[in-house]
Parts: sequence; C-alpha cells; structure tokens
Amino acid sequence: MSKPIQIDVEAILASKAGDKARFVPRFLISYLKKIIHQDEVNGFLELHGDKMDYDFVDAFMKFFKNSFEVHGLENLPKDGRRLTFVSNHPLGAQDGLGLAYILAPQYEGKIKFLVNDLLMNFPQISSFWIPVNKTGSQARNFPQQVNAAFESDNNIVMFPAGLCSRKTKGVVRDLEWKKTFIVKSVNTQRDIIPIHFEGENSKFFYRLANINKMLGIKFNIAMLYLADEMFKNMNKTFKVTIGKPIPWQTFDKSKSATEWAQYVKELVYTL
Repeated sequence: MSKPIQIDVEAILASKAGDKARFVPRFLISYLKKIIHQDEVNGFLELHGDKMDYDFVDAFMKFFKNSFEVHGLENLPKDGRRLTFVSNHPLGAQDGLGLAYILAPQYEGKIKFLVNDLLMNFPQISSFWIPVNKTGSQARNFPQQVNAAFESDNNIVMFPAGLCSRKTKGVVRDLEWKKTFIVKSVNTQRDIIPIHFEGENSKFFYRLANINKMLGIKFNIAMLYLADEMFKNMNKTFKVTIGKPIPWQTFDKSKSATEWAQYVKELVYTL
C-alpha cells in the first residue's frame, strides 16, 4: 500500500515559486507550518490516510472529537427526487465535512459538494467534491462540471456565499449569496433544502478578514488560517437545523434569481 499523501510546506513553496522559494525566510516557513498544523495533519493522515469517502470523514470527526445536534431530519425527502442543499458557511472545515457526515448516509453517498479547491488536496474525499478554484484562474471546464453535477442523480450541497462568514458590527453572517443554486435548481427541477449550521471562528479570524477587505488585498489571507480554526474547533458540538423543502416552482419571475437567493439566505437564518 502506498504511503498516504503528506503536507509539505517547503515542497508546496517550491512547486509554486520555483527557484524563488529559496529566498523565503526560514522563520516564515516555520510559521506557515505552524498555522496549517503540518505535523498534526500529517499525523492524522498517517493514521487514516488509507480510508476513503465517508470512512475518512468519520475518522476526521472522531479525531477532532466533533459531534452534531441535528434538528429536522424528518424534513429530508426520501422519495428519490433530486435535491439542492444550501447552507450558511460559518467555519470552513467542520461545516463542510459535517454536512457530508450528516447527509451522505441519508442518501447512500449520492451527494456532491461545490467547495473550495483546497479540499481537493485530500484525495480520500475527492469523490464528494466539485472544486471551486479560489486561489487562481478558474478551470476552463468548471461550468461543464457544475452542469454535469446538476444533471446527474446526485444531490448537490452548496455554500452559496462562496466564502466563510464574516463578522460585521458584532454579527457573524454570510456575505451575499450567489444565484447559481437558484438558476441551476430551477433548470433541473430540484427542490431546495435550507440548512443552518451554528458555529463561529475565532475573533482573530474575523479581524484578519476585515483587515484584508479594508486594505483591498485580493488574496484571501484569512483562508491560510482555516486549518488553525479547524483545530480551534476541536471538542465542539455543533447545532445543525434542516428546514422544509422549498419546491423549485417557488422561484418564479416575481423576483430575480439574485433576489430569490437572498430570500433563501434570510430563511436559513430564521431556522
């Protein structure tokens, strides 16, 4: 059996920066290793890197000692219709993996997530993901991948904000929800299931994200700290509330797709 893939900050820098990587100060490399928890993540992969799909997600939850208080399981349709699940995105790791942990057993693993492509570095769970490139130019075939996913028999899970929630005036909420889930769900006649995931990242994370925005820096610096936030969320129980299905016919011409997306977002925050 081949050795599980390990995270190597120096190798990543070399692949991204080439010869210029040698000019990166050692203290910065050490800091990057610390904030992404290279040793801890590699230790987890050493133990569980041979597991695949749901087994890997289950191992993650046990390793991080996370659990879920789920409300509304009775709202999950079991009649074979294709569904689109949409959720707020407060955390960055435990929310995405948590929804996989909750929903995959309900639908025999027939779910696909539109997620940040950083998660594709974990091939053990790549069968669940459709990558959304947030760190470089969008893959040319991405629109075709999304269309194929919605045309398939898989249920789709999305975080329509695209980014983790931000804190504004002391309140943690998603940024504007993108309309893709409305347009694609109507086109493929998928009912929409709203989900609210309760949780917060650290004050440091939100301050950094706000500074990033204030300075107009295009690169999402806060994203570098998501692994650190993942470890800060160890030993926690998260409340997850599943709302009733919204028939796709609801999303008529009385509102634009963008307006309907914000309507569903507000509905999620009432759950």
